Amino acid sequence: MAEEKQREQANEDRKAVFKIPNTALLAIAFLVVCVTPVAFGDVPYLQWLYLFPIALAVFVIRTRTTATAKGLEVRTMFGRKDLPWTSLKGLAITDKAKVQAVLQDETKVALPAVRTRHLPVISLVSAGRMADPSGLTDDVTEAPEKRDDSGE
Repeated sequence: MAEEKQREQANEDRKAVFKIPNTALLAIAFLVVCVTPVAFGDVPYLQWLYLFPIALAVFVIRTRTTATAKGLEVRTMFGRKDLPWTSLKGLAITDKAKVQAVLQDETKVALPAVRTRHLPVISLVSAGRMADPSGLTDDVTEAPEKRDDSGE
C-alpha cells in the first residue's frame, strides 16, 4: 500500500520543460550591440529599433511547453493554455518535426519547443496517457528479467 502511494507521488512529481535554450539570449545581446550605433547615429528617433531585441528576449524567456502529471501547459509570448490529458485526443507531427496537441474537438494546438525526439519524455511524464510511438519507454516500468549469461 505504501509503495503504491510512493509510485503515485513520484508520477505526480514528474515534470518536463521544453523551451528555447537560454544561449539564444547571447545572440539577442549581440543584436543589441549591433543596433546601438544605428540607434544613436546621425538619424534622430531610431531608438525604437531596440524594440526588436526586447521582443525577441521576451519570446525566448516566455515561450515553453511544460508537461506534468496533470497535463500540458503551453506558454506563448502573449498567452497561456492548460491542456489536461483528458482533453487531448493525441499528438500530431508536422512536416518540420514539430509536435501539435490534438484536442477532442479536433482542434490543434502547437506545442512550442517540442520535437519528435521529446515524445518518449512526454510519454513518461504522462504516465502512459500519451503513447510513445518510438517504443523506447515500453519496458521502463517493468522490472528487467534476469538473464543467464553463464554460457551453459
